[in-house]
Amino acid sequence: MSIDTTTFGTAKKATMETLTPETPATNERETDARLQALLAELTLEERVQLLTGRDFWTTWPMKKIGLRRILFSDGPTGVRGEAWDERQPSMNFPSATAISSSWDPAIADRLGAASAVEARRKGVDVVLGPTINLHRSPLGGRHFEAFSEDPVLTAELAAAYVSGVQRNGVGATPKHYIANDSETDRFTVDVKVGDRPLRELYLLAFEKAIVESNAWLVMSAYNSINGATATENGLLETPLNSEWGFDGVVISDWTAVRSINSAKASQDLVMPGPDGAWGVALVIAVKSGQVPETAIDRKVLRILQLAARVGALEGFDAVAAEPADREDPIAFAREVSAAGTVMVKNDGVLPLDPASVKSVAVIGHNARYARTQGGGSATVVPEKIVTPLDGIRAAFGADNVTYSVGAMVHEGIAELPLEQITNPVTGTPGVRVRFLDPNGNELFAEDRCSTALVWFGGDAPIAESSMVQFHTIYTPNETGTVRLGFATVGHGRIFVDGILAHEATVEAVGTDLGAALLAPPAVSVPVKVHEGIPIQIRVELTTDRVGALSNTLGITIGIEPFDDDRDGLITQAVEAARAADVAVVVVGTNSRVESEGYDRTSLELPGLQDRLVHAVAAANPRTIVVVNSGSPVLLPWRNEVAATLIGYFGGQEFGHALTDILTGTTEPGGRLPTTWPASQEDVPVINVTPAADGTLTYDEGIHIGYRAWLKAGTIPAYEFGYGLGYTTWTMDSVDAPVNAAAGAVIPVAVTLTNTGERSGKNIVQVYAEKPGSAVDRPVRWLIASTPVWADPGETVITMLDVPTRLLAYWNNGWTYEPGAYTLRVGTSVSELPLQATLELVQN
Repeated sequence: MSIDTTTFGTAKKATMETLTPETPATNERETDARLQALLAELTLEERVQLLTGRDFWTTWPMKKIGLRRILFSDGPTGVRGEAWDERQPSMNFPSATAISSSWDPAIADRLGAASAVEARRKGVDVVLGPTINLHRSPLGGRHFEAFSEDPVLTAELAAAYVSGVQRNGVGATPKHYIANDSETDRFTVDVKVGDRPLRELYLLAFEKAIVESNAWLVMSAYNSINGATATENGLLETPLNSEWGFDGVVISDWTAVRSINSAKASQDLVMPGPDGAWGVALVIAVKSGQVPETAIDRKVLRILQLAARVGALEGFDAVAAEPADREDPIAFAREVSAAGTVMVKNDGVLPLDPASVKSVAVIGHNARYARTQGGGSATVVPEKIVTPLDGIRAAFGADNVTYSVGAMVHEGIAELPLEQITNPVTGTPGVRVRFLDPNGNELFAEDRCSTALVWFGGDAPIAESSMVQFHTIYTPNETGTVRLGFATVGHGRIFVDGILAHEATVEAVGTDLGAALLAPPAVSVPVKVHEGIPIQIRVELTTDRVGALSNTLGITIGIEPFDDDRDGLITQAVEAARAADVAVVVVGTNSRVESEGYDRTSLELPGLQDRLVHAVAAANPRTIVVVNSGSPVLLPWRNEVAATLIGYFGGQEFGHALTDILTGTTEPGGRLPTTWPASQEDVPVINVTPAADGTLTYDEGIHIGYRAWLKAGTIPAYEFGYGLGYTTWTMDSVDAPVNAAAGAVIPVAVTLTNTGERSGKNIVQVYAEKPGSAVDRPVRWLIASTPVWADPGETVITMLDVPTRLLAYWNNGWTYEPGAYTLRVGTSVSELPLQATLELVQN
């Protein structure tokens, strides 16, 4: 055995002692000296002030040293900006699971670059992403925002994303460090995890983004790890700083810092502000000797260095004055959605020829009201969304397309369509919002273009108000009874044409402030309406019970769907499918299933969607199902339909990307980055609920995802790495060294041929096995992958660099076990026709 303390990637910089005067270290020393000089100009009180945010999204400026504020904004697949406001729309790129399904670091890099362009457009200095926690359990409610169940695939994509963002002069923030892999009791859960899985899985996913891509920030998580909260944990220093050479800012997740103790750890910045656990108390702690002043100085220097990098500090050149990489964001969103769409079944029905398909029955709630992103703080407000129904109508002709809802999916309040509401003050589409004091005097008013509204900080005087009033004129487009209501936390009243129709107090479910703000409970009341006849709607919300999180408020006013005629909806859809040449059913989740703040309780599709697909497939053998979810769901009808496409949350161009694939204009480029189970009972690692003592034990060790499936010997519905394209391939040969020294990077050459009649994409995947290992090992584990494109009949040779570090295991250091390793090469974790033997030798 041999022990190696090197990192996964190439070290990002040498130590000062090994550098010559001609190296870039000279500039680094000069920069350090200048930052030290600025630090010396600041009093202790000023230095401590810089360590807590000024408000919800920004840091404190310090004019005396030429420091402006630094503006943070949520990502990672869009940049919202300082305000959560439909009047300042953002690009809505596909979810991280769609990005990871491309298995293409170049796409992750381009996403980072495009995000940086968005950030610069909105004056944002730092994007709060990527999210690179692992898909440990499929019940994780926020998995749409993270990449994969595998640490190596996650690390490659995360590093590429970070490089793309920072090349354009914007900071990237890998999060949430560490072991924040589920949402249940996320503020209080204590994750118990051994050193091996911590190093080989959860830390490994972060390492490359720090070591190779030099991330400028890392976000510490809410949870505890082995008894210490993430913001007070020794893992912030080792391995992050001491081993990986991190020189950036550790920013807290919002409200994650809870005590002065975290100031003694390698936690640098507390968000949000201006209140927090540090402030004046930290000044006192320093003066009393409880916290060393040197710890304060190190934190301030890192914040100043970040300011210099993003152009927020006078006298320092930003990394990039303007973004270096620009491309059409709409075209990119469309391209990447298709590149991340996974075709898991096709009996030959796809691709479709629009000239020969005379009628298409589009079915499903998500076909018309597509989910293009998951719920929670990562949500952005796009200018326009292309739904599957929109895309199919454009491709096949609106007259050739019918639509049936089939089954209701949405839960809670759906906002009122903009084209049906009129601001009573301006006469334009929208709603008037007024903030009132206890005497009914107006403190602030604004005209909004949506009835789904969120305030995170900003100018609205939420804390100073006694009531918020929302007023609009709604014109129904059909006659009947609707359930008019609101979703928020607090006491509200609904007035219709000046008459009180309903009054209710809504309590938050659970203690998660994010869920209370972004996914609150709903109340509604039946209201009779008539097509074309406007009604006045006024909602009044008292504010004494809202805004608990730094001047915040979230409310949606609109319609709660009826679900009274379930059988009738399915019958209508079946009749439409039977009459059509092709049926396209779009199924998916809703914001009550996949969102920040809570985990899932079931992998089943909500509502009667499974029953709907069974019925439609029985009526039309040419049934194509599109899955609009951010992470795995059960597909009990998968063997009954002609084709299945997993489109994830496909971003604002979802509908166009989908029809590009349906018509064969574009290859379905995705392969699964996470195992999809056949049944929930089969899932080998599923628990996300802490025990009564608040602990969540990762007792599966190093066996999560496909590793756990292989250990259990259970066959899933679709395995890790699986996916189909529109052409066929042969895997011809693999060429790898016969032996290699521990710590080396070895070249592996794979030859494959496109044997089909059209150009296509494949993902070459390399796994390692260690027969007869002296320690617990996975049956096999991913060590390298790369996308490959080839024309019809073309043979290509692709080269992969494989770090032997990925063959090591953790035992108080990276430990190499000499001997024979089998390298298995193929197109999924179980489809591996090629193999080579590598003898690992000690140095």
